[in-house]
Amino acid sequence: MSAESVSRRRTILAAGFGALAALAASAAIWLAFVFWPRGLPEPAVRSILQPVIEPDQVSVQSPGFVDIGDIAAFDDELFAFLMFDHYRSVHALRGRELFLASTEESGRPLYRISIRLPSSLEEGIQLLATLRHERLITEYDWRWVTPPVLARMRRATVLFTAAWSGPAARTMSRIDRHELQAFLRRFIRFKSITDPRIAHGIQPMPSPLSKPAASRLAANMIDVADFYHLPLDLLLGIGAMENNYMDIPGDLENTAWKRRPEKGDIVIRRRRGKVLVRNDSRGVWQITRESLRYAHRLYLADKRDYSVLPERLRPPEKLDPDNVSSDVLTTYAGLLLRDLLDRFHGDVAKAAGAYNGGPDHPNDRYAAGVEMVAAYARRILDRAAARNAAPAPSSSRRVP
Repeated sequence: MSAESVSRRRTILAAGFGALAALAASAAIWLAFVFWPRGLPEPAVRSILQPVIEPDQVSVQSPGFVDIGDIAAFDDELFAFLMFDHYRSVHALRGRELFLASTEESGRPLYRISIRLPSSLEEGIQLLATLRHERLITEYDWRWVTPPVLARMRRATVLFTAAWSGPAARTMSRIDRHELQAFLRRFIRFKSITDPRIAHGIQPMPSPLSKPAASRLAANMIDVADFYHLPLDLLLGIGAMENNYMDIPGDLENTAWKRRPEKGDIVIRRRRGKVLVRNDSRGVWQITRESLRYAHRLYLADKRDYSVLPERLRPPEKLDPDNVSSDVLTTYAGLLLRDLLDRFHGDVAKAAGAYNGGPDHPNDRYAAGVEMVAAYARRILDRAAARNAAPAPSSSRRVP
């Protein structure tokens, strides 16, 4: 082999080894990039969350920020304020700062109810979990806000509270019927949703009224109040005190003495020519079997033109105490209240007390409860009318 051929071969081998060395160096750099230990990126929340170490515990706080829990949101202002007012009276939330503020979502207002949480993140989450466990809320979320945002939430809450607490411009009797029915529907649903038996899981636990059921009951109450010339707020108070407008059985242990049993009576005892029969109550208005029979006798003797009532509200000619629709029960409740008002010469308090305790023993405490609900309903519904609240759907985005 000539010297020139040897030199050419060495040049080719050197170039090959150089390429391999460059390739090996590149591979080493890539492996170092992939596997060389590097620090993790700083989390965005590190500047917000800081551990606080104390002798007996370690907590996480957010200095410079305020912890807020969102506990409910509604697309209806009247219903949102009713729920906000309710939360302010709940024992578990006493002493807590509550907020009601509106935001825009998909072009529509959303009314959000929030609570200021403790500065410790653990305590705040525990509070929200406790509220959910006690059925006071169904969902929750938490967030941080700055002091200026907190100040805006406070101002919005003050404005809402003032708007719904001021004097009303109109009375319930002057509210347009369609508008009034929409307001009543909201109030009825609110009372059924916040019934203590639901919050505490007391059996038999009633079910809150749906929007159609509440709307139907509201229409029935307006028709019956007009027909018998009753104060509508009296019916509202009675319905709330009896069953918060929910159609569930009442006192199954209630009894009554009478001279002789009638068809369908369950006789418990006989003594000296009298019988003790079961006298359980039923429905929204908790009318007992004997009161139902009395109301039907009043109906048969009544000279009013019942054809002006919607057909569903007209009592039958023959009463079957075990099969009375909830619509007709509203008519009977109105007739009983009309009879009591006439008996007590228009004294609403005595009539309300007698609805519960009987004409001979009016229940003054019951009457006070009826008036409390009636007064609250008057103020809230009058304010709703004064604010020209449209009869928008009362369904909530997050129903508590």
